Order: sequence, then structure tokens, then C-alpha cells
Amino acid sequence: MTVSVAIVGAGPSGFYTADVLLKAGRSHEIDIVDRIPAPYGLIRYGVAPDHQTTKNVSRAFEKTATQGEVRYFGNVEIGRDVGLGELKSLYDVVVLAMGARLDKRLGIPGEDLAGVHGSVEFVNWYNGHPDCRNLDPDLDVADAVVVGNGNVAIDVARVLVKTAGEMAHSDLPEYAARAIQGSPLTEVHLCGRRGPVEAKFTNVELREMGVLEVCAPVVDPDILPEEVAGDWSDRDRRLRERNLATLRGFAGTDPAAKAKRVHFRFFSSPVEILGDGRVEAVRFERTRLEDGRTVGTGECFEIPCGLVVAAIGSRSEAVDGAPFDDERGVVVNRNGWVEDNVYAVGWVMRGSTGVISTNRNDAVAVASQIVEKVRGGGKPGRAGLESLLAERRVRRVDFDDWKSIEAAEIANAPEGAPRRKFVSIDEMLGMLS
Repeated sequence: MTVSVAIVGAGPSGFYTADVLLKAGRSHEIDIVDRIPAPYGLIRYGVAPDHQTTKNVSRAFEKTATQGEVRYFGNVEIGRDVGLGELKSLYDVVVLAMGARLDKRLGIPGEDLAGVHGSVEFVNWYNGHPDCRNLDPDLDVADAVVVGNGNVAIDVARVLVKTAGEMAHSDLPEYAARAIQGSPLTEVHLCGRRGPVEAKFTNVELREMGVLEVCAPVVDPDILPEEVAGDWSDRDRRLRERNLATLRGFAGTDPAAKAKRVHFRFFSSPVEILGDGRVEAVRFERTRLEDGRTVGTGECFEIPCGLVVAAIGSRSEAVDGAPFDDERGVVVNRNGWVEDNVYAVGWVMRGSTGVISTNRNDAVAVASQIVEKVRGGGKPGRAGLESLLAERRVRRVDFDDWKSIEAAEIANAPEGAPRRKFVSIDEMLGMLS
């Protein structure tokens, strides 16, 4: 008997789950539901606009979306257009795959000042997400502080200092390009509370900082250890050794050789954001490692700046009708199982860790549970959802609609760019009318 499955979220974890179920050797009817018209989630709106190769995984997701057993329900929001309880009554299985679209907070005084942003909203802004199109960050600043030692932090720093020519083959929206390229910004301070060995940059991302047209990386050589100490796996040790080698190369760079600089500031923990109405500086405490833990030294310093982007991770939003762990920012689950044939995958299941492909591991684990435990129950599934949405006059965007939107974005692209994104839901729906 066919098992009807509703997957809530059209990002990597949702598509990976659909793909694994399709290959499981049982009959499934799979509907992927997303609150905005455009699919692909983190691929479209989280990957940096100058990293187009990374976005190519969407081609595999498109193959999944066009399988006969799969339908796409874009522009359908859980809690607004249909409730989780209704999906449970319509489908044999509901899989929550909404990702983590809220920023984690620094938890320090001053973080609500104007000019302070979380990386989720800031990255969504320069990626043209409808939620953040109107963020309008003030980039009329000379100095910016990016808090974080991971790939998102380094993406933000890189996008802020690249030239128009370097971004010509990206899908950076026009409004973001104007703001970034018109900014007088010359100094970006990339600050993390741990050291260079513990930093979570991948080496490919880190090396990019050494080949920018008008920006030089700045590293204090005295802060770099001679070797990677500690209990690391062979793979992690190799990664950290490569990062140290790259940072040593940066330490020999002349900071005055280029017009802009990204300063790598390790062992720096933010304790307060200073300013009268808007950010004017960030106060940091110097840290050190003791037995693998970061501890404060009591010594503080300040970095004057007009922009702060906190790239310290993200959290999921609570789903009405599902148990939620507010402290961790995830749906309460046991290895992906939530309750009564409801499952969770990806960041809403385990938090915002790992890379894009990590989500496939979740999909395999959860799909195997579904195949083992769930039998078709004769619920209405797709037909029931279509009927409910029609009754409520919800403008559902199917995959053919999405392909029309995508074709228009590609046709409207400036020379050399992959697309010019529609940056509002009204624009997307207006294109279809």
C-alpha cells in the first residue's frame, strides 16, 4: 500500500529525505511543502552568492522534484495555510524539515543597537530572501566586526570586501550590490573566542581570503602555534594543519599593500556592544585555552565599528503542535522520531551543525525508520491537501510554476551572472499571473 508523506521544508534535508524514500523500494506519495514559492532553502538563500558551484546540488534536487511520485507545494505555510494537526490527519507521515531560520543571540548588552545583525538575516539580505529584502543595513561605515570563526563568518567578511568585478558572476541582488560596493568600508575584524586551531573554517574558504583583489588578510604571527596540539581525529588534524599553514602565509602579507583588510582576531570573546542608539564599538575580553576550554583572562579591549554581524549559529522556530526545546532551538525528538508518525530531519532535528551534505545522513536514518515502521493507512494525502488549499484559496506554486519563475530570473540576469532573483513573494507570484 502506498504511504503518503508530507515533507515540510524544501531545503537540503527535505529533498534528501524525499530522494532516500524514493529509492527505498516501497511505494510513496511525497509532497514537499514550503512557505515561499522558491525551493532549495539554504542552497538558494544561505550559500554565498559568489559560490555558484556549491549551489549546483540543486540540480539533483530538481531531479527528485520531477519524479512522478513527488509534488511541490510552494507558497504554503504551516500554521498560516494549513496546521500541523491537519497534515497529520491527511498524511500517513509528516517530516519536519524547516531548517533553522532564526539567529542565535550573543546574549550581551548592546546587541539590540542599530547596526547589529545576526548572520542569518544579513546573509538572507544579500541573498535576496523575501523575509530580509527590506533589512537595509547601514553600510556607510569604515569598520565592521564579524563575530564567529566558521564558514558563515568568513563568507560575510568576503562578500563585504569583494569588488564589483569579483561579484560579476554571482547572483548578488542589485540592492545589495549597490549598498556593498558603495560602502566606504576598509576594515573587517573577524573575531572568535577560540584560537586558530579550533576555528571551523574549511581550508578552501580560508584560502580565498588570500587572493582577493583589493583586500589583504591580516594575522598576528605570534598567535599562531607551531603545531596542532590536542586530541583530534586524523582528518580533523589534517584540516587544522592546512589552516595553520594558510594563516602563516597570511601573516607574511603586507597589510598596506591593498586598500582593504580583514583582520583575523582569535581568542577574543565579545562582552558588550557599545553605542548611543547605534553601535560604535565592541568590547572584547581576551581568552585562552585551558584543558580544551575557553576561559577569560580579564583583559579587555575595544574595536570601534559601525556594523556588527554575529555569525554564531542559528536556531529553529517552534512549530505549533510539535514539542519544542526552546533552549536548544530544535523540535524535541529521539533520533528523528517526534511522535505519532511525525519525524524531523536536518537542523530542526539536531541544530545548525555540519555542512549541506550532512543532512543526507539524517535523511537516511529517518527514512529507514519510516520504511520500517509506517504502513499506508488510507489517508487522503495529496488529494486532501489540494482540496483544503483550494477551499482556502491558497495560491499554491507547483514545480512547473517554479521553473517558470526560474526561467524569468535567468532571462533577466546581467551578462555573466547566473540569474537575477525575484526578491519578494509578490514579484514571484506576479510573474505567474
